[in-house]
This record gives sequence, structure tokens and C-alpha cells, in this order.
Amino acid sequence: MNFNLLLDNLTNPALLFFLLGVLAVRLKSDLQIPENSSKFISLYLLFSIGFKGGQELAHSDFTLGILWSALFGIGIAVAIPVYAFFILRKKFNVFDSGAIAAAYGSVSAVTFVTAASFLEIQNLHMDGHMVAVMALMEAPAIIVGVILIRFFDKGDGVKTNIAAITRHSLTNGSVLLILGSLIIGFLASEQQALGIKPFTTDLFKGFLAIFLLDMGIVSGRKLGDFIRNGWFALVFAILIPLINGCIVALASGWVTENTGNRFIFAVLAASASYIAVPAAVKIAVPKANPGLFLPMALAVTFPFNITIGMPIYLSIITFN
Repeated sequence: MNFNLLLDNLTNPALLFFLLGVLAVRLKSDLQIPENSSKFISLYLLFSIGFKGGQELAHSDFTLGILWSALFGIGIAVAIPVYAFFILRKKFNVFDSGAIAAAYGSVSAVTFVTAASFLEIQNLHMDGHMVAVMALMEAPAIIVGVILIRFFDKGDGVKTNIAAITRHSLTNGSVLLILGSLIIGFLASEQQALGIKPFTTDLFKGFLAIFLLDMGIVSGRKLGDFIRNGWFALVFAILIPLINGCIVALASGWVTENTGNRFIFAVLAASASYIAVPAAVKIAVPKANPGLFLPMALAVTFPFNITIGMPIYLSIITFN
């Protein structure tokens, strides 16, 4: 079963395009995505993720349980990048530490989809509002990551006050776009959303493939950075998600009794974003090295979760 999940995801076109980008660099090809096009695709992905999350939230019947789930998810997305940042600072600079922390505090939509498939195989189900919870967990980690970078970056010799840092983070273009899109998606009616569905839904996988091709090219150029820091990055990319997933698998019982919901919380806590965060970091923190945080999230954490992590998290939930 786990082998089939792994095989399905290893043959996912988006992942293969990422590998194609890495291969192109290793073969010294002149393949590249124009800078302006790359930035547009990054903005599009943030817009689409936010809008669809808002639509899911709008279609959910509001209950106290949904509110607690949303707050719990946001709490996870805020707590993980904070403690991860200080662990990462033992090895990496402030920009890479903030970017990696944001990636591991945020969530992976592809891992979410894989987790949903895993639940179906186990004849379990999750509630529909968990899709909205996933979307709500995207932005907080990005905000926290940017705040941490701005606060601890001493390059200009001046430490900005927290209020100014928070305001700057919230008004950063990438963060504002995903939060604004979430609100707009929530406010838009189903018929209004249908009018732009071809753009927000039908084109998403194609743009995602091109985006990951670009990220593969960028990562391939800086693959040496990941290899030089490989032992620390590799251990972090396996151990931290495993710890996060196990803790949340236990703690989620305080919020919901639904096994499927608890499993999704654990998987989201263990996952690392390689779509929303790289797209945001590319704009907000250009000094961060995607040759570190992207391979960690996509090449290590993702396959670990779908092969070993998910059965562990479900076992913890089942026996507690």
C-alpha cells in the first residue's frame, strides 16, 4: 500500500518537472524560465490557493468545532516555525533559517491530497472544513518567518520594533495576496467563483508544473549548498516533521474526536510547503537559498511522510 502511494507520487508530473529542472542544470542545458514569467506564476499560485481555501471555508456550516479546528491549525502554523527557527540558526544564516522554518510551519497541499487518499484506503473520512483549515495554515507560517527574519537580520545595524515588523510582514505583497484571496474567495458566491474557475482551478496543475520546473532549475544551480549542509539538513527534514506529526497526533484529540480529522492535522503539522512558501519567499526574502529549503521539503520530507510518517501518525491516533 505504501509502495503504491510512493509510486503514484514519484510519477506525479509536477514532481517530475522539478527533477527535470535539476537534471537540466546538471546537463548544463540553457533551459530557463524568464524572470518576469517566474514572478507571475508565483503570484498566481498564491492567489489560487488562497481563493480556493476561501471558497471551501464559505461552503462549510459554521460550528464551534470548526472554530476550534481553525484556531488549532493556526496555532500549529505559528508555533512550529518559531521553535524550528532557533534550531536552524545553529547551522544556517537568518534568511535560510526563516525560509526553512516558514516552509515547515506551513503545509503541503500535495501531501494533504495524498493523506486524503490514505484515509479512503483505510475506510476513514475527514470533515470538509479541513480543506479550509489547510488553507488557513498557509499564511501564518509565512508571516512568522518574515517577522523572524526582519527581527534578527542585523545587516542594517538597526533593529525595527515589533509593530513595524508585523505591519511590514502583513503588507508584504505575497502575504497580502494569499490572505486577500482567502477573504475574497470567502465572500464570492458559488456562481461568481464559477466565472473564474478555469483560471483558479483548471490551470493550477499546469502552472504548478512550470513553477516546480523553475524551482528545479534554481535548486539544481545551488545543489552544492544542500550537499555541503547535508547531514544537518537531512536530519532536520526527517526528525522535525516526525516530532511535529507525533505531537499533533496526540494533541489533536483535544479538538476533535474524528480520527480522519486528527490524522489530517498530524499530516499537515508534519508536512512542509514547497508551493506557497517558495512562491512567497522568492518575492519576500530573495536572499534565502531555495537550494536548501526546497529539496528538504520536496525530496526528503514529502517521501518520508507518504511512506513512513502516515502509518505512524495513524497508529498513534488509533491507539490513543
